[in-house]
Amino acid sequence: MLTSTLQSIRNRLDGAGLWLAPLGLRLLLAYEFLSAGQQKLGAGLGEAPGWFANQNFPFPFGILPADLNWLLVALGELVAGLALVFGLFTRFFAFVLIIITTVAIAAVHWPESWATLGQLWEGYSVSRVMDDGEFRGNFRIPLLFLAMLLLLLFSGPGKLSLDHLIVHLTGNRERLEPTADTTAFALAALILAVITFWLIPSWGIVLALVAIALFIRARITKQPGTNGYG
Repeated sequence: MLTSTLQSIRNRLDGAGLWLAPLGLRLLLAYEFLSAGQQKLGAGLGEAPGWFANQNFPFPFGILPADLNWLLVALGELVAGLALVFGLFTRFFAFVLIIITTVAIAAVHWPESWATLGQLWEGYSVSRVMDDGEFRGNFRIPLLFLAMLLLLLFSGPGKLSLDHLIVHLTGNRERLEPTADTTAFALAALILAVITFWLIPSWGIVLALVAIALFIRARITKQPGTNGYG
């Protein structure tokens, strides 16, 4: 009896979660990025402020004019934030915000130098951590945003979204079924490689090699009539 009751509760929480959990995540992230975009809009989009122009942005953003980067970030935050509110093209705009957030971590919040993972973890802080005058990082909040955005990228916007409505209206409900094959994990590794490369290049290269290996394995082992499981 107890097991049946717990199972019933779990099933109903799962059902409600498909509607409510992603919505709360989307609205929270939308508020944060819309606020950031509005602040940049208020400061003016024609010219980047001095603190922004002096940042050491990773490639390829480092070769772009600071004013263009400022404009791209502001528009990205505003458009993507608005898209998250309605759950429209959620995965695409989540990836856009992942790029913006990762570049911000690399340019603004990442330690100037670190020798061990222990030293790197000192930067998991809200305030600016200094050690003998050297910046040790303050990447806690953007890292949390990154984790939340990755959840949207991998799990989608939930049922209370325009994305979900569009799929149903176009009669493509079968596309909602997840596919956890080798290619899926290769794609996940590639996404993580792109993110990690700007922060810890060696880790990004390793993840990229893992992604390539998984793509090759999926290509070799996939047979006609299968789902691509290796």
